[in-house]
Amino acid sequence: MSGGSASRSELLALKEELRAMQEGYRFLDEKCLLLAAEMLRELDRHARLLDELRTRRQAAREAARAALAVHGTLELSTFPSYDCAQMRLVRSRRSVIGVDLHQLALDGPDAALPPPVFPSAAADACREAYLSLCAAAAPLAACEGNLARLEHEYRRTVRRASSLRDIVVPETQAELKAIDDQLAEQEREEALHRARGQAFTPPSG
Repeated sequence: MSGGSASRSELLALKEELRAMQEGYRFLDEKCLLLAAEMLRELDRHARLLDELRTRRQAAREAARAALAVHGTLELSTFPSYDCAQMRLVRSRRSVIGVDLHQLALDGPDAALPPPVFPSAAADACREAYLSLCAAAAPLAACEGNLARLEHEYRRTVRRASSLRDIVVPETQAELKAIDDQLAEQEREEALHRARGQAFTPPSG
């Protein structure tokens, strides 16, 4: 507030400013709730995806042990394997309150493997188990990225909301009260001067 006399226009402008701040706080508060709800959904999804990854990792380990027991390390390495260059990550995206949320899926391989010289069910099972493990890792990685972005935006929004609630709004309310008190004092002095038949001149800065 300036050091001079207060005016009704200042009071009205400050009330409008305060109203906008309070609306902004309500928006940020609601945004926090929506972000928190989305984080809970992503955490639930993360738990399911992590369980699936652990299950497939255990299956891959067991398949590898079985294949190694049959062929040994050197012989197992001679069996055809998938070419990572033939695989790609398929990404889809949606936005929640301005936060990009991604989904990833492993696509491929497209080309068929060359037939092994000596077919082996154990080697085939090992190869497919590790492909399945890679396929489970893709959506989990995307989910972890989503959680990081959601947490970052949640913390940023909480800081902004807290600043409005704890600092900006109280300071504006105090300034509004000071102007209101000054106007009330001016009105009392003006009424007193009128009662005495004197002209009232508001104090200047």
